[in-house]
This record gives sequence, C-alpha cells and structure tokens, in this order.
Amino acid sequence: MVQKKSLSGTLFSIFNYTLLGLLAFLCIVPLIHIFAVSFSASSAATAGLVGIWPVGFTTKSYGFVMENDAFLRSMFVSVQRVVLGVAIGVGLSVLIAYPLSKEVKDFRFRTAYVWIFVFTMLFHGGLIPNYIVVKETGLMDTIWALVLPGAVSVFNCILLLNFFRTLPKELLEAAFIDGAGHTATLWRVVLPVSTPAIATITLFTVVGHWNQWFDGLIYINDPKNVPLQSYLQTIIVTKDFSELTAEDLANIGIVSDRTVKAAQIFLGALPILLVYPFLQKYFMTGIVMGSVKE
Repeated sequence: MVQKKSLSGTLFSIFNYTLLGLLAFLCIVPLIHIFAVSFSASSAATAGLVGIWPVGFTTKSYGFVMENDAFLRSMFVSVQRVVLGVAIGVGLSVLIAYPLSKEVKDFRFRTAYVWIFVFTMLFHGGLIPNYIVVKETGLMDTIWALVLPGAVSVFNCILLLNFFRTLPKELLEAAFIDGAGHTATLWRVVLPVSTPAIATITLFTVVGHWNQWFDGLIYINDPKNVPLQSYLQTIIVTKDFSELTAEDLANIGIVSDRTVKAAQIFLGALPILLVYPFLQKYFMTGIVMGSVKE
C-alpha cells in the first residue's frame, strides 16, 4: 500500500530537491564555463564575453593542446602514476585492514598497530623531513617519488577495516573449516564480497593521485617527469606566449592564453569525469558500511 505524503512532507521534498538541484548547478557551472571558453574564439574569451555557451565556436585550442608534447607527456606521467598508485595503495590497504579487522585473540598486537596508524593521521614529520627522505632514498625525479611516500592512506585502511568487520563471521568460519588459510580466505572469500568498499577506496585513490600537484613541484626537477596537475599549475601561474614559436604565433587570432588554459584544464579533468560514474554506484554503500563500527 502506497502511503500518501502529507502537505508538509511534500513541501519539504520540493524544498529539498530544489536546494540540492541549485547546489549541483552551482558546482557544475564553473566546469561548463571552462568548457565554453575552451571552444570559444580568442577575442571573445579575452574580452570576457563567454558565459556557459561558446562564442565564435572553434576547436583550435584543442588542436593546439594535442600538439603540445609537454602536455601529452605530463598526462602520460599522471596515467602511469594513477595505475601504480592504485595498485600499490589499494593492495597495501587490503593487506593492512584484513589482519587489523580480527579480534585481539586472533591478532595479539592489533591494538598497538591500530594506535600506530591513528598516530600517523594526527602527527607527521612535515615537508622538510619528507623531502629529505625522498632525496636520500634516491627517489627524486622518478615516478616512485609521486607514488611511494603516500602509498598507504590510513583513512582508506579504516574504511576497509570496519567494512571487513561487518562481514558475517559464519562466512569466514566456513572457509576455515574447508581448510582455507588466511591468504585463501582473503582473496577467495573476503575480497569478492567487498566490492563496494574496494571500489570506494579505489575512487579515493584515483582522484587523490590524479589531482595531486604539489609533490610534483618539489620532488620532480626534470620537466619530462612532471605529472599533469603540476604542469597545469605551472602554466596557469606563470605561462605566457613569450615562449611560442613563429608558427604558434600565427594562431594568436584564434588561440589565446585563456582558451588554451581552459582546454588543458578540461582535458585534465575529463578522465575523472569518465571514471567516476562507473564507481559512483558503490560509493555510498562503501562509505556507509565502512564507517559503521559494531
């Protein structure tokens, strides 16, 4: 039987959907504006005439960007970083969270390890010690300087830990009765039923590595190894057309500093926009189940 909503309930739903729709619109407008600027003519973009629709539609800015070896090279570095970062980060989070999800009687030092990880969330050595560690270990100017220092996210470990605790104990006991050890139980029983939590921390890791720019500025000196977001941050702050060739200057009437930056920013955000819808359906389930402690 379908219950009819009261007048107050209907008004609340209307207000709620209107407010959320407005907030969603305010969040997406800047991206739409960047998209419009990237497809607009140089004169319109420079004069500030572009709103949420391109003025003087042209794809020259994207052609200019795709011919930019530095941009393509930095995007490849970011893709490489995300692949390595997700593989290492998610793998280590699983290997840490599974034993910590056990009872004290099954893992004697569980409480001590939990406090050690929580301590790292509250306190850290700072930028200079981190830089010295990366330098002295020979990671400078390598992809590993972008991946290894932040490989383990304690927040992700806690989400997984609490998610593993919600799994039925009977499921794990059945695996042990059948002769499976902890390794077999983890890979054949626990992980297959932990898709929401794994997808959630994978999304966090992908977004974190893709959007990170500061470590690329301090750990990478070779322009060939700079990740995309560090490259974009540099050109947005300091880039101008003083370094362009004569061939590039011939396109000034169509391509401007602003349209090129907009095209690069949009292309930089595009991979996350494409990946997020496929993982979003697991997002709320993984967050809710991983944040509730029995």
